[in-house]
Amino acid sequence: MITLNVALRAKSGARLLAPIGFSTPDVAPVSLTVSGGESRFMFEVGTGQTVVEVTPTGEQISFQWMFERGGLDYVESVFQPRDSKFTRAASELVGEVRALVCDMASDDEKLRCLVDHVAGLFQYGHGNPFYEGTDEMPQLCTMTRGSCVDINAYLIACCRAAGIEAGYVTGYFIPEEKRSHTTDMHCWVVTRTDAGVQEWDIAHHMKMGVSEIAPGLNPKPGVRVAMSHSMGWTIPQLGVSDIKLLAEPIWFYPDDQWERADLDINLVGYDQLCTP
Repeated sequence: MITLNVALRAKSGARLLAPIGFSTPDVAPVSLTVSGGESRFMFEVGTGQTVVEVTPTGEQISFQWMFERGGLDYVESVFQPRDSKFTRAASELVGEVRALVCDMASDDEKLRCLVDHVAGLFQYGHGNPFYEGTDEMPQLCTMTRGSCVDINAYLIACCRAAGIEAGYVTGYFIPEEKRSHTTDMHCWVVTRTDAGVQEWDIAHHMKMGVSEIAPGLNPKPGVRVAMSHSMGWTIPQLGVSDIKLLAEPIWFYPDDQWERADLDINLVGYDQLCTP
């Protein structure tokens, strides 16, 4: 069995929120055990995804997921457009995208064009998102520094402006050189065209110095498990709407402030996950 353990120290006066994970064609969660707090479950209204809220009762909170290889097709809600500031394309971007693909007959040809176009606009790196403080995804006209989140959000906005079904997925990525642990999350794009369902990871192509972007996961060697999908979350029981996403356990305070948690992430079963 493949096991993912995520642990963190408790914080006084805060509640911990975490997505519970979902099945992909590659790997499926079969159980989740939460320790160190009282749990209740809430739902994101646009996608139906489940969120667990944990109120600490001790010094440490831990999550243990069990996974098996082979899961379900990506759920339909992954591909559904959301009226969110994180994926809504500005009119200038819509116009540019439609001009780029106007002479192309198939969605697959359009997608290939857009993937190359987006890859050519970014230099991989972290910092303040270029769309911070906006109500829509702005058009980029120059080389821009962006993380995997930024690159994928832009690709999805472009795809949807062209009428191509696309979705954002995020989860834990365990690189080959570490095998049993990681310190971060990662995200990727899933598309659905006449070529079928494809997964794209432009950021990892960039990190590996691979200029020709191809569909498929892990141009950077490693394994991944999905935790959540889509941007623009609304959780009525928390009184929040159109937040970017909930990808990993995060602290939520009574004054509606958020804080990233310091996570200890460990995996058992790397070889099972990396076997085709």
